[in-house]
Amino acid sequence: MRVLVVEDEQELAETIRDGLSREGFTVDLAHDGTEGLWIATEKPHGAYDAVVLDIMLPGLSGYEVCRQLRARGVWTPVLMLTAKDGEHDEADALDLGADDYMVKPFSFVVLIAHLRALIRRGAPERPAILSAGDLTLDPAQRRVCRGDTHIPVTPREFALLEFLLRNRGRAVTKTAIIENVWDAHFTGDPNIIEVYVGYLRKKIDHPFGRNAIETVRGAGYRLAAGG
Repeated sequence: MRVLVVEDEQELAETIRDGLSREGFTVDLAHDGTEGLWIATEKPHGAYDAVVLDIMLPGLSGYEVCRQLRARGVWTPVLMLTAKDGEHDEADALDLGADDYMVKPFSFVVLIAHLRALIRRGAPERPAILSAGDLTLDPAQRRVCRGDTHIPVTPREFALLEFLLRNRGRAVTKTAIIENVWDAHFTGDPNIIEVYVGYLRKKIDHPFGRNAIETVRGAGYRLAAGG
């Protein structure tokens, strides 16, 4: 099993490599995001069974490396290994295409278990493009369009729109949105949903004279099946 470790702390990177090697892994190292992205994309398809990726990296951040990997159709499982332990940091990493997330300092035994679980699951298939009328969302390219018009969105807006599109034509509750777009243990202000729905409406609806995102009184929100 071959793993790419992208970690700028050289001593830690070598420690991870030595530990994984003792467990039977073959490990390549990169010490900045630019190098890590180049190695992960230039190696033959399927060269790596998993990527261990720090977030705070020189060159390109781990977020950007992960985003570009997915945009280029590289679906190797990615485990984010980072000192950033905020729930929004974790949510952003997963929104951008990471498959797992661990916080430093970490248990090496648990790291090995997480990697083996990721490798057992294997690389996921490229997601299909989601659509409602002329509104499309491409999970692989992280791209939202109205017809031929590209609409830039933030990672959280993308995750919210993806959830609504996967449930297009059906009302979804605020609780379901919180659990799927934020976190099941989210303790912040639930009105954050209304804020992000407003952001999306200003991007995918208002400029195009549409009202695709509907408020369902007493239930939540619904994305019209026709977009």
